[in-house]
Amino acid sequence: MNIRFEKTAVLQPKPDPDTLKFGRSFSDYMFRMDFSADKGWYDPRIVPYGAIALDPASIVLNYAVEVFEGLKAYRTPDGGIQLFRPLENARRMINSAERMALPPVPEEQFLEAVTALVRTEQAWVPSKPGTSLYIRPVLIATNRDLSLHACTDCLFYVVCCPVGSYYPGGLRPASIVVEEQDVRAVRGGTGYAKCGGNYACAQRAANRAVAKNYNDVLWLDGVERRYVEEVGGMNIMFKKGNVVMTPELTGSVLPGITRRSIIELLRDQGYTVEERRIDIREVTAELENGQIDEVWGCGTAAVISPVGRLCIGGRDYEINQFRVGPVARKLYETLTGIQWGTAPDPKGWVCPVAL
Repeated sequence: MNIRFEKTAVLQPKPDPDTLKFGRSFSDYMFRMDFSADKGWYDPRIVPYGAIALDPASIVLNYAVEVFEGLKAYRTPDGGIQLFRPLENARRMINSAERMALPPVPEEQFLEAVTALVRTEQAWVPSKPGTSLYIRPVLIATNRDLSLHACTDCLFYVVCCPVGSYYPGGLRPASIVVEEQDVRAVRGGTGYAKCGGNYACAQRAANRAVAKNYNDVLWLDGVERRYVEEVGGMNIMFKKGNVVMTPELTGSVLPGITRRSIIELLRDQGYTVEERRIDIREVTAELENGQIDEVWGCGTAAVISPVGRLCIGGRDYEINQFRVGPVARKLYETLTGIQWGTAPDPKGWVCPVAL
């Protein structure tokens, strides 16, 4: 792409890396590219970060026609910058766009946009251990039309924010409660797409969980209300001995890139990974008899989120004495080591950014 550049009048001061909060501070520039049914994708540009003007009748505001992604840029010990499996994000965004009837951003243009913005904002990639630059690509329908017809105009944009460690005080377990009222997704719906509606509909249940002193909810399937799907906004895994179980991708579960990476690592380490339907009654029985010895969520933001307490049907089950399990810790250290360049990358997952 021929990406044009508009220089900002004033550069912002960089935030203190010791007090970074997720999604609060944004870098000086953003990437933007437009789409029309007549032109296709056009005018790729890096411009000063700022507000986006939208018509009150635009499709995205009225019918939530949008998708997004999330990935990070990491500062390596030698001062370089690298991304973690960005091609998988590009491909997942294409799948999400197809589900929401949006024109896909081609893989090569997605990668070029992200890389160009990170290169421009390289000074915003923090170097303190545990910090990174979070990258949020977004695709929205912008044409003014309340008739529920197909979108004809779109905007693809990318913004960046420096973020601290998800666990400032170190990796620690969370308390989770099985959600018994609301559902996150159903087969044939948008569960496998990374779209805002999936997260908006989860807020009520999450708020109820927090009010009861739990960190988040464990989602069950939307039909039979008995099969495990996700934990909060992450994929989930259960370990019992040498076997790790995780819900299969049936269309209502997000195909997580961290999930996929962990499955590969576990199989390389000799674990049996079962991707299948997991009945909450099975989980209950195996917690009661002590077969399940570790549970963790996994996703881009936290990488690994150990579960130390799981409430099922009003009863709390403590897992591994509410401590981080050895497998969860090893996975966290292995993945973050690869991402920050402090551990080998035998699978070629990292993508260095030419500075």
